Amino acid sequence: MSEVGRISQPLEGTCLCGAVTIALHAAHREVDVCHCSMCATWGGSMYAGIEAETAEIVGEDHIAAYASSNWAERAFCRTCGTHLWYEFKPTGGRTYLAGLFDLPAGLPIKHQIFIDEKQDWYDLAQDSPKKTGAEIIAEAEGAGFTFE
Repeated sequence: MSEVGRISQPLEGTCLCGAVTIALHAAHREVDVCHCSMCATWGGSMYAGIEAETAEIVGEDHIAAYASSNWAERAFCRTCGTHLWYEFKPTGGRTYLAGLFDLPAGLPIKHQIFIDEKQDWYDLAQDSPKKTGAEIIAEAEGAGFTFE
């Protein structure tokens, strides 16, 4: 995590139908953005997520998860289809869809990843660090993860 810190108040979010609620505690004061083709297919565009120290989830019986690769799982409400989180399976780390929460104004983008796969019909106004897919994979492999 960068030096921007954490949000002191819990963030509370819900899916469209209200069957699933998520409370994030000590959420990061930054948003992760992914432009990979899987995220674009999953959500129709880029993925924007927020990390937290811990999360309380209510309505787990309404949650389904899809293993989109050998390293990633994406969860959604099985009742209304709202996307809930992306989980990096090797570490168990999750980012929760930023749009589920009423975030404080002015949060920066931590980084934009898979920038080389970004669809050309949109651009983000906020300047932020950008990494290609090859750079992200190299970082993960450097940390000991092998992609199959």
